[in-house]
Amino acid sequence: MEGSVAGGSGHGVLLVRNAQSGTAVIRSDPAATFAERIPEAVVHELAEGEDLEEVVAAAMESDAPPAVLGIYGGDGSVSRMAHFARRYDRPLLAMPGGTFNHFVRALGLTDVDVAIDALEAGTTESVGVVDATADDGEPITVLNVVSVGAYPALIDERERRSSLGKWLGGVAATWTALRRTEPLTISLGGRRARVWSVFVSAGRNDPDRVATMQRQEADASVLDVRIHHARGSRVRALASLAFGKRTAALLRAVRLFPRDADIERLVVRDLDIRVTPRAGHPSVFVHDGELEERDPAGFRLRCVAVPDALRVYAPRE
Repeated sequence: MEGSVAGGSGHGVLLVRNAQSGTAVIRSDPAATFAERIPEAVVHELAEGEDLEEVVAAAMESDAPPAVLGIYGGDGSVSRMAHFARRYDRPLLAMPGGTFNHFVRALGLTDVDVAIDALEAGTTESVGVVDATADDGEPITVLNVVSVGAYPALIDERERRSSLGKWLGGVAATWTALRRTEPLTISLGGRRARVWSVFVSAGRNDPDRVATMQRQEADASVLDVRIHHARGSRVRALASLAFGKRTAALLRAVRLFPRDADIERLVVRDLDIRVTPRAGHPSVFVHDGELEERDPAGFRLRCVAVPDALRVYAPRE
């Protein structure tokens, strides 16, 4: 699909930079690249506590609203900007600026220059997303995965220990999760099950994985669902979160990875589940790395695949 922008120098582009993203990795400052290659773009550095929605809304209500919405950040920032790109019917310029950058990597956007090359060429990819709705809330745009269970509980523990830093906080959270993680109950299609986790991926994913953190295709006309039934130990529950192939292969070799019989796989267009955590345990879910807290008694989570929902500047195939 071909797109257009009002000038190869970045004219008509609003690019928001989330300086808080990617602090766990060493990455060169892209400011010089922005100044050289897209000097006419409006580059906005997102300050701590500043709301991305307010920044975009103000730009769209100005006398010269942007023709392109751009973001330099991690998966959470990119998915939020994708939500606003859909709302305002604008193409998305996504640049890798986070720790993992699962979404942009899936589209071949390996660095800032590749993204700007696609912008200059006007080449866009039509991308499917997931609309995730908790209870009666507004739908959330999801680019990679929605999850309940062990992974959100681990993220919740890590955020409680954010003062320790990302690495130490992660170690402390994992140790706590090994002692405290409990199965939750889900209701799906008239049946109830005790599970360690549920992962709902945008589009078809690697059949060997449980934790489908990174999408595998641009098209997301279906949801790829992995349900880890609670028939094994907490160690297996946390081992299932390995999303690196080498790590997963090692865990399989030492028989710590979940058994295939404990993993239920579904490929559907929509999913509607009721999530009930054990009393005293967090009632949370995660979408693209962003943690959402819900009522302690539990919540309803609905996910729908939305094909061709978003135009993203990306290299030609």
